[in-house]
Amino acid sequence: MSFDTPIDRIGTHCVKWDMMESLYGLPADEGLAMWVADMDFAPPASVQRTVERMASHGVYGYFGDDRDYLSSIQWWMETRHGWRIEPEQILTTHGLVNGTGLVVDTFTAPGEGVVLMTPVYHAFARTIRAAGREVVECPLKLVAGRYEMDFDAWDARIAAFPGRVRMMVFCSPHNPGGRVWTGAELRGVADFCQRHDLILVSDEIHHDLVFPGQRHTVMANAAPGIAGRLVMMTATTKTFNIAGCHTGNVIIPDPDLRQRFSARLMALGISPNAFGMNMVPAAYSPEGAEWVDGLMAYLDGNRRLFDDGIAAIPGLRSMSLEATYLAWVDFSGTGMEGPEAIRRVEKAAKIATNHGAAFGTGGESFLRFNIATPRARVAEAVERLQRAFADLQ
Repeated sequence: MSFDTPIDRIGTHCVKWDMMESLYGLPADEGLAMWVADMDFAPPASVQRTVERMASHGVYGYFGDDRDYLSSIQWWMETRHGWRIEPEQILTTHGLVNGTGLVVDTFTAPGEGVVLMTPVYHAFARTIRAAGREVVECPLKLVAGRYEMDFDAWDARIAAFPGRVRMMVFCSPHNPGGRVWTGAELRGVADFCQRHDLILVSDEIHHDLVFPGQRHTVMANAAPGIAGRLVMMTATTKTFNIAGCHTGNVIIPDPDLRQRFSARLMALGISPNAFGMNMVPAAYSPEGAEWVDGLMAYLDGNRRLFDDGIAAIPGLRSMSLEATYLAWVDFSGTGMEGPEAIRRVEKAAKIATNHGAAFGTGGESFLRFNIATPRARVAEAVERLQRAFADLQ
């Protein structure tokens, strides 16, 4: 497919475009939707053919026989990530926000603490707090425009919650900063969880969206000694733009942890939907792999265009993306208060973005822009931003 081909999503019950006016005051025919983290691209043809085949059959009953589904996940993880898993380790959830809620529910109790390295994906904190748990923020260090870990500070932070912290939810690659963590950093995270007796939940939903010159390392491979307390979360949904199928995987190497989680799924009556179970093997296929390679080459061009445009505006700085399609832009250099920067982006440039404060401590001066859209739209966004901040140039 051509990623340059625009697809009109307005009027399709699309959160990203159809909710923009009610949430941002931007009509869809005037605004640019660069907030929700899904793409404005069609998925691989293999996925579309599968859905069309289901529709032509016309019977939508209960799904059974998941052998193709499980083997496709095994194949993808081994061929794309060098990670060997067994089918019994794979448990299916209704996406990974649901997966986050379920692991918090299974492995922690109300009032206990869950560590987040902030700023980080906003749904983590929302889900943790909704479950009656406490978010324990461990802020990342911003060093020369790049996030780094600060284990000494985090050790001290945990000490302020004696006996109350049970879990860390870790984002790898990092959303919103776009970092691909090194093997040494991943082992540092594992050691931190060992020191503080934490369940480590590694959300790796962006692990296929890595730019040329970077390589993602699966936590299970980086720190095999953590297997007894490790919960891995992966999905096709972000990679292939099929978030609406709400199908994610919680992959648990340790049999005791796995049994506890499986029992919770059973107690809540959770089972997967047929569309997602058929879409996954269609995506995790050689055709899907070729599509992802083309996607990342295209997104690399979008990244360069957007970053160059942002760099031309004095006081704005776009964090160098190593992974994801989510540009993280710092407005602190403008000297403006946050509300003024947001006003210019949303009211003058008419662009809907995610506000950095929602991502936790350290995100206050940032906005997150989704660049997974046809390149002409990225170019238009850059032009709008340059006009909105023309007085700085």
